[in-house]
Amino acid sequence: MDKGRLEAFSDGVIAVIITVMVLEMKAPHEPTLAAVCALWPVLLSYILSFIYVGIYWNNHHHMFKTVERIDGRVMWANLHLLFWISLFPFVTAWMSENHFAPVPTALYGGVLLMAALAWPLLARQLIACNGTEGALARAMGRDVKGWLSIVLYALAIPSALFVDARVAGALYVAVAVLWFVPDRRMERAVAP
Repeated sequence: MDKGRLEAFSDGVIAVIITVMVLEMKAPHEPTLAAVCALWPVLLSYILSFIYVGIYWNNHHHMFKTVERIDGRVMWANLHLLFWISLFPFVTAWMSENHFAPVPTALYGGVLLMAALAWPLLARQLIACNGTEGALARAMGRDVKGWLSIVLYALAIPSALFVDARVAGALYVAVAVLWFVPDRRMERAVAP
């Protein structure tokens, strides 16, 4: 199977996701700075979600540079990941429109958690298709950042519901900061 087609499809889905997120943002009706400032939850949510989508797109690109082949299992695992990422616009809008209320903020984390869990599943399917001695298998290693992200999301969800949604928000930002620098393991794996 041609991995280029899967990559092009994934790029298209991610582009649509970003488009949907930006279309959810509505311009204020008043021509004042105060009107724009009143949109801080929408702007903050959009920026965070845009960064998350960018992180997934960047790392997806790097991951697929390390493999030669894909199969049906990889295609389904990739769709699974894209499904969770495709929910980003919905949870972003719900969280921002409700000013980071506990339930929408927890659900935002739930979607982030599911996308984070879909990532190693995709990696495992790619490794199974390309061999345990391949570049991706060598690059993945223990994936400390990936598992740390999962733990932080798992802590953020109950924090949003039972402690304070701001704690959850801080944890979501912490994970984004953790991944803002692209995962260099993939680049090193394909370097000559």
